[in-house]
Amino acid sequence: MKCKITGKKIDPFMSFGKMPIANGFLNKDKFNDEFFFEMEVGFSEDLSLFQLNDHPKPKMMFNKNYPFFTGSSQQMKLHFKNYADWIKKYHPGKIKNIIEIGSNDGTFLKNFNSDEYNTLGFEPSGNVAERASNDSVNTINEFFNKNSVRDQKEFIKNTDLICAANVICHVPNLNDLIQSVDLMLNKKGIFVFEEPYLGSMFEKISYDQIYDEHIFIFSVTSVNKIFILFDMELIDVLPQTTHGGSMRYVIGRKNSHKINSNVNTLLEKEKIGNLDNISSCEKFKESCETSKIKTRKNLLQFKRNNYKIAGYAATSKSTTILNYCNIGNKIIDYICDTTPEKIGKFSPGTHIPIVDMSHFKKFIPDIAYLFAWNHKDEIFKKEKNFKGKWFSHVAL
Repeated sequence: MKCKITGKKIDPFMSFGKMPIANGFLNKDKFNDEFFFEMEVGFSEDLSLFQLNDHPKPKMMFNKNYPFFTGSSQQMKLHFKNYADWIKKYHPGKIKNIIEIGSNDGTFLKNFNSDEYNTLGFEPSGNVAERASNDSVNTINEFFNKNSVRDQKEFIKNTDLICAANVICHVPNLNDLIQSVDLMLNKKGIFVFEEPYLGSMFEKISYDQIYDEHIFIFSVTSVNKIFILFDMELIDVLPQTTHGGSMRYVIGRKNSHKINSNVNTLLEKEKIGNLDNISSCEKFKESCETSKIKTRKNLLQFKRNNYKIAGYAATSKSTTILNYCNIGNKIIDYICDTTPEKIGKFSPGTHIPIVDMSHFKKFIPDIAYLFAWNHKDEIFKKEKNFKGKWFSHVAL
């Protein structure tokens, strides 16, 4: 295994076994052709970077059938509005040209929908990009890289703000992406991105954050070390509650912005918590294995008690849980979801039926496995009349 940034050899410290494409919800006739890969994770001591060893090719994950739309969650719509409002106040200069990497259905960029701003979204998933374009969000159906950005002449060295949310961890060639950011930003421009946070994942034992799309799980330490390699620097960090615990990172050109004290505070905190070295990974591995045994044992006990068990929300995260813990359709009867692109299909690897949310009220389960635990407040409010028991591998 080699570090995807430096190319140096690192040893994987854990395998989650054979794993399918996390968002690869499929029809019955595709069961025999399903793609699997060995999901191993390693830790680069040089960069303090948690990363996958292998992963499917990006076009296998992000294509015309991608089943996730940001705007389907009211919680995420509100978060992106707040994100945009924060940026408008935070940016040190006047914002005109804005790029979003992995702009999805345009939910974030819609907050800059006025003549005051010139926006451009890069979205590789065809169906999602099409929806954004149909909503009048300027969107290119491409990955953000040196090849795709060179044609955007008005943005080259003239972009005030580049943003992303839960996207940068998806990019295997991070070197190319950062070089592309460097090509587009003006002298005082900033690069702001939010990603699932390694510290939160370790604290919650939320190993479902690890799946094919999440090639990296960042910490403040790793982000700081990575951007130094490209003559850029981390100038601010802000913890976020999204995705079960995320971090907002603000990057600027070296010596172009004042560095907020938050950066050194969190760097020191991570050093004390051993997030800068592999010892924390070994502890995490033990906790994952314990959780796997406990989760499966509890579900099997529910089944022996003749409880009806349903899954709530067919998330990409659920693919890791179901396959790693060997939870199939003999344990969970169905998974209910609101996404039309998933309904009528089956869960990747474990082939549990995905059904419409109406099933949750028609065929009321005794136990509901909340796969979208990171949206629990929104879901608990929506399902306040549910009389059964909520269950998860993380504390609810």
